[in-house]
Amino acid sequence: MPVFQLPDEPVFPRPELANEDGLLAVGGDLSPQRLLNAYAHGIFPWYNEGMPVLWWSPDPRMVLFPKEFKRHKNLRRLVRSRKFEVTMDTDFHHVIEACGKAERKGQEGTWITDEMQKAYIRLFELGFAHSVECRLDGKLAGGLYGVALGKIFFGESMFHNVTDASKVALWHLVDYLLENDFELIDAQQDTPHLRSFGARLVPRKAFLQILKENMG
Repeated sequence: MPVFQLPDEPVFPRPELANEDGLLAVGGDLSPQRLLNAYAHGIFPWYNEGMPVLWWSPDPRMVLFPKEFKRHKNLRRLVRSRKFEVTMDTDFHHVIEACGKAERKGQEGTWITDEMQKAYIRLFELGFAHSVECRLDGKLAGGLYGVALGKIFFGESMFHNVTDASKVALWHLVDYLLENDFELIDAQQDTPHLRSFGARLVPRKAFLQILKENMG
């Protein structure tokens, strides 16, 4: 399959045209209109500093249905202990900055470049991007951020400076999504960590159908 060069207009080829590893297109920008159009069609940006923007739509897709979230006993006890103070959308800037600095196994550098941070901060200012913060003794200990469209939460990244802080953030995110009738968390990448919480792979065709039914 070819990789498409994006035009100046914020449009995309059909996600089904992505190549085997999920790469669909190259180029374009990170304007709010382009990003929101991408998410609504099951496409997301992921690239390293100094590269053009790369756009992906993998098949299969890693997702977590909030109703299938595994509430492990140890984590349940930690949440009940109220060790962490948990908030939403109170410190988006520092959460995305911390995610960009977090070390990732098997990765050098970060894909959360300054350009990416500015783009998602703009989405936050517009009310589309959201963060969950966990604080310990008043200091940011962990958190996550993503984009909400319709009844879908597109998870982007999480971090922790204190053990289990990001897990507590995920717990509270799931509670919020359940309370507000969200259908799905798009986890994008398949990892053992996400699988341990109930995330699973679904065919891209099924994922795109879920998006279509929940974008209203």
